[in-house]
Amino acid sequence: MPLKDSKRKLLVVEDDKGLQSQLRWAFDDFEVTIAGDRAEAINQVRRIEPNVVLLDLGLPPDPGGVTEGLATLSEILSLTPATKVIILTGDDNYANAVKSIALGAYDFHQKPADRQMLALLVDRAYHVNALELENRRLQNHNQNMPLMGIITSSPQMLKVCRTIEKIAPSDITTLVLGASGTGKELCARALHALSPRAGHSLVAINCAAIPGNLLESELFGYEKGAFTGAVKQTPGKIEYADKGTLFLDEIGDLPMELQAKLLRFLQERVVEHIGGRTEIPVDVRIVCATHQNLEDLISKGLFREDLYYRISDIVLEIPSLKEREGDTLLLAKSFLNQWSKEYSSSAKCFSAGAIAAMAAYDWPGNVRELESRVKRGVIMADGSQISAEGLELASSKEEPILETLKVIRDKADYTAVLQAMSHTNQNVTEAANVLGITRPTLYKLLERMGIQH
Repeated sequence: MPLKDSKRKLLVVEDDKGLQSQLRWAFDDFEVTIAGDRAEAINQVRRIEPNVVLLDLGLPPDPGGVTEGLATLSEILSLTPATKVIILTGDDNYANAVKSIALGAYDFHQKPADRQMLALLVDRAYHVNALELENRRLQNHNQNMPLMGIITSSPQMLKVCRTIEKIAPSDITTLVLGASGTGKELCARALHALSPRAGHSLVAINCAAIPGNLLESELFGYEKGAFTGAVKQTPGKIEYADKGTLFLDEIGDLPMELQAKLLRFLQERVVEHIGGRTEIPVDVRIVCATHQNLEDLISKGLFREDLYYRISDIVLEIPSLKEREGDTLLLAKSFLNQWSKEYSSSAKCFSAGAIAAMAAYDWPGNVRELESRVKRGVIMADGSQISAEGLELASSKEEPILETLKVIRDKADYTAVLQAMSHTNQNVTEAANVLGITRPTLYKLLERMGIQH
């Protein structure tokens, strides 16, 4: 789906009539609007919501100072945080130009303006703005996904989401594989939320976080007097999950002696308390997860092969964040919005350097690391932008590869069509309704994009 308004809108805030005319004709591929003072500039921002603003700091009634210019900058960014503001400054105003960057300006350019360099800056600013607007649209679209908590636009994760939707209505035992921080528990919760068991409890237990001698009693419960300190009969986590879902995280760390007992439960669907003799039937769905390679553990004698086959009727493999095309910035924006609200921060966007640094980074800690770095960036931000340094990422030495707006739109169209088809179970009529297009148009898109239906 294209941007609501595809025109490239540039606002020039400059009181010099001659420079106004020069700048108007220097950008014939933009829809250029001129403003001569702060009040007029703010009116135009409200009216057209420009992609880029060229702002002279010396505005009336203080053309020799910077008070009006900096106030205009702050007001523009408060109204339209995504707008990229490029400061036009004189040779003696370098310190104020730097100050404007701290307040959230995208970049600055010294007068007299070099036409080619200024055109390059404006064009880059426009493409960053367009990319952020598309990602925001995709994020808003994803917030309506039935898989609550999973924000994605990547084909890799959309495939996982589609599988979750297919298997959620059944009781099939599911094994979720993926590196730490990829969101395995989110997938387990989505399985539960979409299942007929959603009205009952999802009980999660981390097999690596509880010592082996306590894990058995946590899982299976115990009778009064079964061991020192057992002063009353206590049900285990498995019983608490009755009629619901039991999520066993880090199943690869389950001690061998408990693997046999868990296998018996999976076969018989009954539990016995420690110190008890009564078999207690439990109706529960099992979802397991691990970051380890269970087949390697089996070959080393550290994991039972028969248990592996019991818990892996369906295997979901969660890709790393680096493998999820387009998700890094999408998730980063979501975390930015979340933590900015929580901490009442002025941080509203990422600098171009931060976006480039995030794209270049490998994210060994995956989504969990991304959230942590964005949270720190929000807390440490001085202005409306979060820099690469604020994320504690090395600034990328390479300029970000800026795609044409057509390429960005084509990617967004592809993602939107994939999502619509996925969430309507490949029903072309329903997907066309979701996308707001006719069925013949959707058939043409599917054929052009090579999407099977």
